[in-house]
Amino acid sequence: MTPAIHDIRGAPVIVGAGIAGLLTALHLAPEPVILLSRTPLGTDASSTLAQGGLAASLGEDDSPELHLADTLAAGNGICDEAIVRRVVEAAPNAIDHLIRLGAPFDRALDGKLRLGLEAAHSRRRIVHAAGDATGRELFGALLAVARRTRSITIMEGMTALRLVVAEGSIVGLSGVLHTGVLALPTRRVVLATGGIGGLFSDTTNPLSSFGHGLALAACAGAELADLEFVQFHPTALDTSRRPMPLVSEAVRGEGAVLVDEHGQRFLADTPGAELAPRDVVARAISAQLASGHRVYLDARQCLGQKFTKRFPAIDAACKQAGIDAAVEPIPVRPAAHYHMGGVAVDAEGRSSVGGLWACGEVACTGLHGANRLASNSLAEAVATAAWVAKSVAGTCAGWQWPRLPAMVSARPDPSPIRQVVSNALGIVRDGKALRDAVANLLPIAVSETAAADPALVALLIAIAAFRREESRGSHYRSDFPGRDAAALASRLTLCTALENAVALNWQASERSSW
Repeated sequence: MTPAIHDIRGAPVIVGAGIAGLLTALHLAPEPVILLSRTPLGTDASSTLAQGGLAASLGEDDSPELHLADTLAAGNGICDEAIVRRVVEAAPNAIDHLIRLGAPFDRALDGKLRLGLEAAHSRRRIVHAAGDATGRELFGALLAVARRTRSITIMEGMTALRLVVAEGSIVGLSGVLHTGVLALPTRRVVLATGGIGGLFSDTTNPLSSFGHGLALAACAGAELADLEFVQFHPTALDTSRRPMPLVSEAVRGEGAVLVDEHGQRFLADTPGAELAPRDVVARAISAQLASGHRVYLDARQCLGQKFTKRFPAIDAACKQAGIDAAVEPIPVRPAAHYHMGGVAVDAEGRSSVGGLWACGEVACTGLHGANRLASNSLAEAVATAAWVAKSVAGTCAGWQWPRLPAMVSARPDPSPIRQVVSNALGIVRDGKALRDAVANLLPIAVSETAAADPALVALLIAIAAFRREESRGSHYRSDFPGRDAAALASRLTLCTALENAVALNWQASERSSW
């Protein structure tokens, strides 16, 4: 099907309308911008599910230096220190900007912002709204401003299919709107598509979050970074509901403890205990579950009847599952939650492809390293959106009518590959499972089915995980349990990944013929 061309006068296009996309559009005002949302706004965004809040050094006992140190420690040697410093120094002013836009952050009786504590933070620095509904409240405030901003054109129901590239630079974007294929000629595209949790069976993300922006960027030739680092939140509510409701780290910050079915703590002797880095806690819970135990988060002693007021959204999710968190422990298990990897970008959010930027979870700025520090993701999105917008606005807005290929208008569907991904790319990985996953994913990734793009993203992650022969942060290889002192951040392109995948399959076929 050949796309119909829609003239947008070369305006920049933002793919994704969560917090990162909305803020980038608002920072671009009054320059005209097109904002694409796959679904009605707010119905399918990870942003609205964010509970904890935004990390910023606002307390009297805190400083950007302390926030920097905590972030670097969690990132396990892979962070870009210059980027970390820039983000943590910008975060307090970014919070002020959100307040001016109407963000209703929680305040104490004296009017000061309430600051929560989360895992691996040395100070209380988590700014939150409506207790545990920060993402929903912040998204609502930003959407209200965006709808009043005349320079922002919102196209709901449009799924981007491919970026159109000519001579190494973006010249357009094609997508499906309702039932028709549409092309938007532009030399400026910002990816703000969120994460990859929907590739996994157990996830706190919307099930449609399969790494859409990664597929777009990879097929355009962009370099990707640190794809192997997938964070599993230790405490998702262990019910059949999908996506899994998150039991925020802030609950453990208030003193809740992890216990087995006998009420025995199993993290008491671990440095940091329940507030150890997320990869440590997730692996400990996973080991308990693999041994046949159940795992619960017990907030009865620390919060009791205060639970409902402090965490109303979590309380509602628990009660929907028949659990009263004030008087009984909450069943939990790890779930895919956040992707530290993404499109490799510079300090202004520019990718290796001319005219292509990335912002939010889809980008890899170097802030998170091998393991994201809790609540640094929203802080990153609100800080970097301003830098991305400034770079986009300062780039030549010329455009041309691109030569467009015929497109298959299938909307992506990750459901056929979830079990393969969950088995091979979970909390504990090994070379054989990764090789088998590559063999299963490659033919799907190069097909013309609805599962092709999700399989392509999963293949890229599997190759990155196979290539990192060490354990670091959220990436744990049972066949390489040690940490390689010389290891660096990783880089990958689609071309290299496909070459690696074909080579692995050839080696496997050679071995089987011996």
